[in-house]
Amino acid sequence: MNHNDEITMAPGHDNTQVLGLDFHNPVFPLSALAIIAFILYALIYPDAANTQLTAARGWSIEHFDWLFMIVGNIFVLLCLVLIVLPLGRIRLGGENARPEHSRLSWFSMLFAAGMGIGLMFWSVAEPVAYYTDWYGTPLNAAAGTPEGASAAIGATMFHWGLHPWAIYGVVGLSLAFFAYNRGLPLSLRSAFTPLLGNRVRGWPGHLIDITAVLATIFGLATSLGFGASQAAGGLNYLFDVPNTLGTQIAIIVGVTAVALFSVWRGIDGGVKLFSNINMVLALLLLLFVVLTGSTLLFLNGLWDTTLAYASHIVPLSSWIGRDDTTWYHGWTVFYWAWWISWSPFVGMFIARVSRGRTVREFLTAVLLVPTLVTIVWMSAFGGTALAQSAAGVGELANGISDVSLAMFHMLEQLPLTTLTSSLAILLVLIFFVTSSDSGSLVIDSITAGGKTDAPRGQRVFWATLEGVIAGILLYGGGDAALGALQAGAVATGLPFSLVLLVMCVGLVKSLRQEHRDLVLAGAT
Repeated sequence: MNHNDEITMAPGHDNTQVLGLDFHNPVFPLSALAIIAFILYALIYPDAANTQLTAARGWSIEHFDWLFMIVGNIFVLLCLVLIVLPLGRIRLGGENARPEHSRLSWFSMLFAAGMGIGLMFWSVAEPVAYYTDWYGTPLNAAAGTPEGASAAIGATMFHWGLHPWAIYGVVGLSLAFFAYNRGLPLSLRSAFTPLLGNRVRGWPGHLIDITAVLATIFGLATSLGFGASQAAGGLNYLFDVPNTLGTQIAIIVGVTAVALFSVWRGIDGGVKLFSNINMVLALLLLLFVVLTGSTLLFLNGLWDTTLAYASHIVPLSSWIGRDDTTWYHGWTVFYWAWWISWSPFVGMFIARVSRGRTVREFLTAVLLVPTLVTIVWMSAFGGTALAQSAAGVGELANGISDVSLAMFHMLEQLPLTTLTSSLAILLVLIFFVTSSDSGSLVIDSITAGGKTDAPRGQRVFWATLEGVIAGILLYGGGDAALGALQAGAVATGLPFSLVLLVMCVGLVKSLRQEHRDLVLAGAT
């Protein structure tokens, strides 16, 4: 095929080999220096860093809420259109490419990397928070009423359904297409080749990749740090384990150690293994909640959750004339900025494991299947939590006092509390491992110039660095330092939203060219 608007660029074309490492100049050294500089700043001035970056995050959310909403809506529509158009028949890797993983393992890895860990906490905490007016209510629905319950579960599904997965899907599809169909490096810069041409080899490409590395590692380190605090809170609640800094550091060390084992073994022996384990454990916990709670409530909840999502998705997608500004900015726009900042990491990992899938199969698995699974999960966990809150049963009757304990408060009202809560903690920890592992693979690929077979030592370096960053910030600056890191990651959502829009243009342009070439060749 002749693609005049694109270039050929071999993975690792500007790489340097030092001490057994194979890294890309200047992405690897500049990323490392930027990370070190930020950590030092956050440690020396944690409160100032938190204040400044939180202000930057707040400014972007307040003034560009319309942009985040438009971008999210465009991605959903684009993915749905690509599923039904003839472009959906294009196969990632060419007509003869075949998938490397079974559908079940493939989906398990997608879900574990995408948002599995978030659903463990927020599937319970979020609908109850909205229902009890913890921080405003969606669309100003009356708290504590049936209408408020419908808005609560509908808004939670809105935040964890089509929109975030569409963001991941667009990035993942772009990266997979340009890597497997155009022979470009598996790196974020490759998706901009149709628009930047040879300039992706230079500083525009370097800056794109460096920003992706920083957003990924800061997001992962933040999640690991806050997750250690949440896991320690759960252990304290269940087993009276002291919720101290030492406990939280020990959790980070333990998770990082398992992640190192996983990342050393690679995708098949590491990420795939732990993702499959997680899916089995999550299914067991889901079945337990359904069978020991109210099965009838769950079955009714499937319909109620689906209906609530369908009836609220349009008004929640609008940015015009909103009266629930506090809730809208504090939840929806924040989520959209967070998902966008995470999209280089999740999108690239999805691309990494999706060779051989058609565009239609890819987007169906990345967009529609996770949404359906989330409806089931939310109907069980969110529905049970709302029922307990509405009936005045247990701690959830008083709303949310601690997000990290919401799941345990819900499980406390069901049989075998200690066993199921222990299973929930184990699930959280394994989700942390899969997130750290997949993130290390992604960062390693970017900093190795798009190579997927860089030395194992580099993957180990990045996995270790994630744990070190989380531990140091937790030890040296506490929640203020971690908050600064999170605010910095979310603030990158604003420039990245524009970057992703440009990426969409290049993707559609190249898919249309690919389809024309296939039609001329008689392949489709």
